[in-house]
Amino acid sequence: MRAGLSQTREGLRAYRLISAMWIRSLMAYRVSFAMTALGNFAVTAFDFLAILLMFSQVDRLGGYSLPEIAFLYGASCTAFGLTDLALGSMDRLGRRVRDGTLDTLLVRPAPVIAQVAADRFGLHRIGRLVQGALVLTYALVAVDVDWTPLKVLMVPLMLLCGAGIFAAVFVGGAAFQFMAQDAAEVQNAFTYGGTTLLQYPPTVFAKDLVRGVTFVLPLAFVNWLPALYVLGRPYPLDLPTWVAFTPPLVAAVLLALAGLVWRTGLRSYRSTGS
Repeated sequence: MRAGLSQTREGLRAYRLISAMWIRSLMAYRVSFAMTALGNFAVTAFDFLAILLMFSQVDRLGGYSLPEIAFLYGASCTAFGLTDLALGSMDRLGRRVRDGTLDTLLVRPAPVIAQVAADRFGLHRIGRLVQGALVLTYALVAVDVDWTPLKVLMVPLMLLCGAGIFAAVFVGGAAFQFMAQDAAEVQNAFTYGGTTLLQYPPTVFAKDLVRGVTFVLPLAFVNWLPALYVLGRPYPLDLPTWVAFTPPLVAAVLLALAGLVWRTGLRSYRSTGS
């Protein structure tokens, strides 16, 4: 137990030091950083602009109003933005495995996962986080909800657990690259593709797809299930009400599985010998 806590502290310290180094490097070119962050903000904003264009032609989408979909969108993007900011560099692992530069991380006195996550820390990704938070703020003001203390608590809980679920997907996808070597596109299909899927209500998708993201890769616990509880909407697949309160458990299980998969992948790594 103590050894695990000590390793966690070492990992967090290494992550903080490495990410701080990259932030200082970025801040040496403040105008370039500002333009990149603004570009990141603008690119992600086009997703919500597309939704606004849809609502210029219809009053509801899948039975949901614009503020309700903005709530789903904002929750998904904010949770993903937190994870992307912290772990977005993990899709570089395949490149390191392929060219052998992962070897240099193995000999350093710091957990490899912390080094990979902090490598080339992209503070410019904060643009996505800010954009999602702005849409979520609009939704919380505009949505027609009978707020209770439990529903208010559900919002930050949804964001934290959603970030944890996305973190597990990031780590699991990175571990897959130990075998596939350069499968960043596969990883991105579940991370970036997953958050795009969750921006829309489950009623616009086929039931088989909804089942897949509920029982196979449980991305539905990021925002669909807790958000539908807040909105007072019926759950997909006739699930019971209490599933809206299970995201902490789902996030904990997925993170534990991702850690196991990561350790298995790391042990299977064979150096290039260069």
